[in-house]
Amino acid sequence: MRTLRALMQIGLIVGILGPLLGHAQQPALHVNEREVYEVAAQLRCVVCQNLSVADSPSEMANQMRAIIRERLATGDRPPQIIEYFVEKYGEWVLLSPRPRGFTLLVWVAPFVAVTLGLALVAVRLRRWTRGRPTRASMTRPAIEASMSERIRRELETEP
Repeated sequence: MRTLRALMQIGLIVGILGPLLGHAQQPALHVNEREVYEVAAQLRCVVCQNLSVADSPSEMANQMRAIIRERLATGDRPPQIIEYFVEKYGEWVLLSPRPRGFTLLVWVAPFVAVTLGLALVAVRLRRWTRGRPTRASMTRPAIEASMSERIRRELETEP
C-alpha cells in the first residue's frame, strides 16, 4: 500500500512538473505568421505542384511551413530558408524562376514583346493617319493650252 501511494505521488509530481520542465527546456517560438506566409508563398508545394506552400492543404505543405517557422525562430532570414528548399528540391520548388540563364528569357521576353507591339501599332497608326491624301494636297493634271482657251471661251459665251 505504501509503495502504491509512493508511486502515485511520484506520478503526480512527474505529471505536474513534467510539462513545466519540458516547456522550460524548449525555446519560445515567437514567429510572425505573416513572415511564414510570405516565405511559404514563394515556394511550390511538392505534392500539389500548382499551389504554393502557403495555400496548399497537404500534409507535406504543413511540414514545410513548420520547417519555415522553426528556421525563422532560430534566426534564419527568408533568403536563407528559400535557399535551403532550393538545395533540397532544386530550382523547381520556386514559384517564380530566378532571372538568370535561360530563365532570364522568361523575364525579358514579355517586355520585348510589348515594346515591339507598341512600336508596330505606332507605325501603323502613323501610316494610317498620314497615308490618305487630302483634296487640297492633290495635284491637278496639266491642262493643254488649247483646252484651257476653249473652256474660257465657253464660260464667256454663257449668259
